[in-house]
Amino acid sequence: MTEITDIESSARCKITFISRSAPYGQNRAKLCLDMALAAAVFEQEVNYVFMDDGVYQLLKGQTGSAIDCKTLGNALETLSLYGIDNVYAEKASLAKRGIDESELLPGLRTIENADIADMIGKADKVFNL
Repeated sequence: MTEITDIESSARCKITFISRSAPYGQNRAKLCLDMALAAAVFEQEVNYVFMDDGVYQLLKGQTGSAIDCKTLGNALETLSLYGIDNVYAEKASLAKRGIDESELLPGLRTIENADIADMIGKADKVFNL
């Protein structure tokens, strides 16, 4: 029995996903979302960080219909349903783009660069898109 417990606990990984791309125009944002959701389905511990132009994915009220795309923000709002509760927006990226926290989707936290570096250091895997 102990052997099985050890295997089960070692199978759970800390995975950090860093999304740096704008929500539309490329498939990187959607790819990062799909990877994070897949990891969560397999009960991995997921940290989801939005940096650089990736913070545009977090804006309330966006729509992809004008360019015939699914609205990424709708899917991001459901992350907690998949067990992804650690969702962060980098403060410096928000500031550089003039985005206020009140403009962002609910359920996420802002984070400093040093904290992101610490998170990456503690992660078993990191995907940077």
